[in-house]
Amino acid sequence: MKNSKDVTQVIGLGGLGEIGKNMYVVAHKEELIIVDAGVLFPDEELMGVDFVIQDITFLKKNEDKIKALVITHGHEDHIGGITFLLNSVKIPKIYAPRIAVSLINKKLLENNIKYEDLEVIDKDSEVKTKYFSLQFITTTHSIPDSFAIVIDTPQGRIFETGDFKFDLTPIGPAPDIQKMAKIGSEGVKLLMADSTNALVPGFSRSESCVDETLKNIISRHNGRVIVATFASNIYRIKHIVETCKQNGRQIIVFGRSMDAAIDISLQNGLIKDSSTFIDAAKAKSLKPSEVCILCTGTQGEPLAALSRIANGQHKQVSLLPDDLVVFSSKAIPGNAAAINKVINKLYLKGVKVFTNHEFSDIHTSGHGKQEELKLMLRLVTPEYFMPMHGEYRMLIAHKNLAVQCGIKEENVFICKNGDVINLTNEGVERGEVVEAGDIYVDGSRIGDIGSSVIKERKIMSHDGVLMAIINVDPIKKELLLKPNVTTRGFVMVNENAELINKLEHKLTGIVKQTLDKGNYSYTDLKNQIILELSPYISTLTGRHPMILPIIMEINKH
Repeated sequence: MKNSKDVTQVIGLGGLGEIGKNMYVVAHKEELIIVDAGVLFPDEELMGVDFVIQDITFLKKNEDKIKALVITHGHEDHIGGITFLLNSVKIPKIYAPRIAVSLINKKLLENNIKYEDLEVIDKDSEVKTKYFSLQFITTTHSIPDSFAIVIDTPQGRIFETGDFKFDLTPIGPAPDIQKMAKIGSEGVKLLMADSTNALVPGFSRSESCVDETLKNIISRHNGRVIVATFASNIYRIKHIVETCKQNGRQIIVFGRSMDAAIDISLQNGLIKDSSTFIDAAKAKSLKPSEVCILCTGTQGEPLAALSRIANGQHKQVSLLPDDLVVFSSKAIPGNAAAINKVINKLYLKGVKVFTNHEFSDIHTSGHGKQEELKLMLRLVTPEYFMPMHGEYRMLIAHKNLAVQCGIKEENVFICKNGDVINLTNEGVERGEVVEAGDIYVDGSRIGDIGSSVIKERKIMSHDGVLMAIINVDPIKKELLLKPNVTTRGFVMVNENAELINKLEHKLTGIVKQTLDKGNYSYTDLKNQIILELSPYISTLTGRHPMILPIIMEINKH
């Protein structure tokens, strides 16, 4: 690298080695463009965490360079972090597709954030700054208004796919293959492409196939139909609504996110007629064959509408013997057990259940499989390639596809969050790493939930908590009362009197021995209790509860 001032940098702050919290940065001299600002939904290991967002230390340090945030589409893993970002750094302008703008405005309203520099972009939009020129290409995904972004920089053209598949008979607009090919023929230095389904062979099914299958299911069933699908899959919702209208069914909607998706679809004209929707009270006067329930809960979430219906706990819906439940979705990794639990409960109630496992045409992914990824590589014909949006095994698989498609192996960059790729006159090379990582959001708390807190939560969930209450005279340095032990999630105190007595006796010895040393310290006493009591409990029970010494200093004089 001969002159650092002539370098265009590409930096991944999220979305590399993971499915979620997508955020990529393109920077040149005093200008910086951010692409997407998503969240990652935590797995079961991150107990109590609501979202995971990006560490944006790099953006804070370069806040004066930020020119715009550009959004590829309106899914949470691409827009869910916008409110957190706006509360941390100044974003002069946000460019986003129509549906994404509606979803972002809803977030801003819910979080009481006033932001007026939000502009709608479409396939014909152009965004220009001093060093960058952006254009947009229509792609097919499971949400309307999805775009790839082409960024012309002083050091060459970058093509960022966003999330995509090649659906040649889509419900909405077809992917603009001609424009992709034209951009590719003009020359692309770096392709950054979605890797979600890089491990899945073949070509994904068209959404129109799903549409046809759902039409057949809904039209042929004489009873009530309950359809569970992702609220983010607006195209799926759109054709479920249209199918119900064609078959004389009225729709009851359950689930907050589903309500929001319906509202946005109506506002943007994707769903034309609101008269199809009714409330649960009106449905009682209709025949079961005239009713469809559209709800959330495809992943077995305990509080979602479908789970409560299956449990018999829903206030407005009770299952009927001739009900048909359709899971128009796929199981997200880690959720299979919860989903199967709900399905079993539905079967126990005597209703019929269709799942994507049994009927392969009631769901299709919004992400391209291997043959579609190859097609993108062939259309764009980049000189260099950076797989993105995927776990590392997916990024590696995508790299292998790129090599098969003629890209030199040394020209493919497998990156992790924080890695910097430099575009120069000579080519593309790795740069210095910037600070990047995970920030946990727990309710209103952002960033103060670290790995040590998560570790403590895991201990509590596995082995429970033991509280040791100690009354000490700090002046005389003596124990005033026998220590009291109580537990939560460890053992039942009333049913384990002998164990509790042993622990209280052990505590008495630890406290007296520590106090007899003369130099009484509150901290030293707590540490000594944990140090000696923990292995003792392990010997007696084989478990390691979190020990919380509660020392009450009582001065009797």
